[in-house]
Amino acid sequence: MPASLPRLSLRTLGELKPEIRRPGYDIASVGAGIVHLGVGAFHRAHQAIYVDDALAAGELRWGIVAASLRQPDTRDALSTQNNLYTLAANSAEGENLRVIGALRRVIVAPEHPAALLAAMADPAIRIVTLTITEKGYCHDPATGELNEEHPDIRADLSSPHRPRSATGFLVEALRLRRAAGIAPFTVVSCDNLPANGETLRRVALRHASLLDADLGAFVAGEVAFPSTMVDRIVPATTDADRVRISDRLCVTDAWPVVTEPFTQWVIEDRFPQGRPRFEEYGAELVDDVAPYETMKLRLLNASHSTLAYLGYLAGYETIAETMADESFARLVTGLMDEEMGPTLSLPPGAALDAYKRALLERFRNPALRHRTWQIAMDGSQKLPQRLLAGARERIVAGSPIKRIALGVAAWMRYVGGIDEKGALIDVRDPLAGRLRAISEAAGPDAERLAGSLLGVREIFGDDLAHNPGFAGPVTSALELLLRAGAKAAVRSSS
Repeated sequence: MPASLPRLSLRTLGELKPEIRRPGYDIASVGAGIVHLGVGAFHRAHQAIYVDDALAAGELRWGIVAASLRQPDTRDALSTQNNLYTLAANSAEGENLRVIGALRRVIVAPEHPAALLAAMADPAIRIVTLTITEKGYCHDPATGELNEEHPDIRADLSSPHRPRSATGFLVEALRLRRAAGIAPFTVVSCDNLPANGETLRRVALRHASLLDADLGAFVAGEVAFPSTMVDRIVPATTDADRVRISDRLCVTDAWPVVTEPFTQWVIEDRFPQGRPRFEEYGAELVDDVAPYETMKLRLLNASHSTLAYLGYLAGYETIAETMADESFARLVTGLMDEEMGPTLSLPPGAALDAYKRALLERFRNPALRHRTWQIAMDGSQKLPQRLLAGARERIVAGSPIKRIALGVAAWMRYVGGIDEKGALIDVRDPLAGRLRAISEAAGPDAERLAGSLLGVREIFGDDLAHNPGFAGPVTSALELLLRAGAKAAVRSSS
């Protein structure tokens, strides 16, 4: 980063170039009304922007206390910036910069669990939001139930007053509020989980009930868990991004976030303790999120994962590079039009064709360097809702799953940890070691490899391994990938 530039802060806001949008409200007057668990790039590019808009409109009691459940990186980067950071929205037309002031405090939970619990127990906090990724829910992706053998859950059940997991913090904070006679906060999952509010309610309720039956009854009867659907592409910030953005600001920002102009937030409108007027800032408040969620998971997320595994194997670093290969573009167009699209029950007024066209345009955005490797992370947690749910419906209907099967087979090839040139793949997944061991034991035999990986019930459940309508196409696709490589497999399937 440019060493000669001063650091972004409240003091240097006035030094920004006039065209840079900045907080139009008195930051010193902002009160905290939201705690967010899992402060990362996505939250700072998505929910925090809606909150920043609320603050700019005068809703000053809704500032965010953000928490990292693992690493101090974000806290360390933003602490000397008064928790200010830059949002860079990139498109082919250029880059728009905006400084965000919605984060008023960042807590690192492993360092100060009591501080996070105290913040969550504060009567001023009305909402707790989460972006902890699928694996952060410590659940079984195939069933949606709490994984009671997860090390963090076992630790939390043994020492509930010093939690590690997100549900551990939620349950203990709710216990503290109940004991003090404070109304419970509303809990809002913003992760890509099917029925994310209901999924979070189920794991939190089970967690609470294992500790205390009365606490479980309180969670069941008094705590709202509205579902949401979130959508915005947020690549990882690079050093080049930091240099470019700091140069444009004329101050140094240690951790800006880079994203696309598009953003969407669909929220089930259940907030007993109140909420910002999100609908005035672009969010959609609805009675039922499910149709929107399914549309996104089966079109955007399914396509993203398919492009990520196949694109990585083909040697493409980013989604935009992958989409520049027209055979890959045809593949995901067919995936959406012919396989996933027919499984959808559309929300009222949904323009499906326009949505699909917009997705293809977003995937092709040359200004976003969204790495295939980044999207490929945590596939064991993502496959059930992104690809397998649609596959099950297609199989019941007697419909083909050629493209879905190729996406699943590409994941199987990828988690073996060796790419098509014999180089190691840095597979990031909670089950990475186990999947690698399965792959090594099976060897480059498509039938053995597919059969062994389909036996991982946390991903594929108890049905798909024994269903010829699924196992057959996946095994055939894997054989083609192993024999001919990703580019040839895509050309033959697109």
